[in-house]
Amino acid sequence: MGVGERTKVRTRVTRHVIGRLRLAAQGLLPPGFDSPPEAVRWMTAMQAQDLQAALWAVGLRVPNAGVDAVRSALDEGLVVRSWPMRGTLHLLAPEDLRWILDITADRLLRGMGGRHRELEIAARDVDVAREAALELVSGGGAATRQELFAAFEAAGQSTNGQRGIHLLGVLCQRAWLVQGPLAGNQQLIKAFDEWIPKSRELDRSEGIAELVLRYMLSHGPATERDFAWWSGTPVTEVRSALAAVKDQLVELEFEGASYWMAPATAALLDDGVPGQRSVLALPGFDEFLLGYTDRSLVLPPEHAQKVVPGGNGMFKRTIVAGGEVVGTWARKGSGRTAAVVPEPFDTVNGLRPAAQKSFELQAARYVKFLR
Repeated sequence: MGVGERTKVRTRVTRHVIGRLRLAAQGLLPPGFDSPPEAVRWMTAMQAQDLQAALWAVGLRVPNAGVDAVRSALDEGLVVRSWPMRGTLHLLAPEDLRWILDITADRLLRGMGGRHRELEIAARDVDVAREAALELVSGGGAATRQELFAAFEAAGQSTNGQRGIHLLGVLCQRAWLVQGPLAGNQQLIKAFDEWIPKSRELDRSEGIAELVLRYMLSHGPATERDFAWWSGTPVTEVRSALAAVKDQLVELEFEGASYWMAPATAALLDDGVPGQRSVLALPGFDEFLLGYTDRSLVLPPEHAQKVVPGGNGMFKRTIVAGGEVVGTWARKGSGRTAAVVPEPFDTVNGLRPAAQKSFELQAARYVKFLR
């Protein structure tokens, strides 16, 4: 049956089923992806303000990958890290970064206008910082953040009070700079055009249409509101873009809302949705939870504060069982003495015996990944 013939899914579903469909779409259930670049390219953009969490987010989606494989993808420029949306760092395929920035940067920077006025960052200041930065890194050079900030200071641009990081953010959002290879747990700053010599070019409407399609394929079932929040795109443009690509997607009506997904994901509703007994130790900030404006489908609202204490924007690592967040976990110690400790929401009964065993296997995989 063709995509166009299968426009509605009538199978009755539950929230747990939607969670498991998302696990499958995101490559968190077998078979996963063959390499870190393949995983990142499929996901389009992966939340990455916490570098160590981002490395594990990719590693989870690539069976048998160790941390060195993910770090190598960054070192070789096969995966890049920048601020493409929501003022937050993400991992992307290098060829996707420029055209996504073309869609998102103007609106994002307008939204930061008030903060930039507080920091006394005007257009001339950005020009001065750009010239200083490119003088430092052009011709194949690279700089640490400290070296870059020193160049800003030498050019008369203060980096105090978050001013330096905001200047760096603007230069990255305008595609003059990009974060490049790793130096320990920091990334070196490179000239964008030198680190990413080949970029795709899409006009705005074409770009938003591709972005919404790829989001629904990799994150679906999801709503247009989820995508609008995730990408920072106005809902009116989202609806127009979705209309242009919906013949490549399948629509699911659930609790009065339309959810969109890949045909392959929708087919699981007929073939049997996998992952009912799956247990995953996800990093903080993983796309499975953060990739949607409405997280209540997979995280019971009464437990939301346990994942984001005080609503401070800092997401704890989560335990996901059968498509639902059932607890958090913590890493105790380091190196060969590191231990992974579950903190289930059900403090009386804890994890069920089978889930506990599965979690222990996940914990062992995580420790192996780090080594």
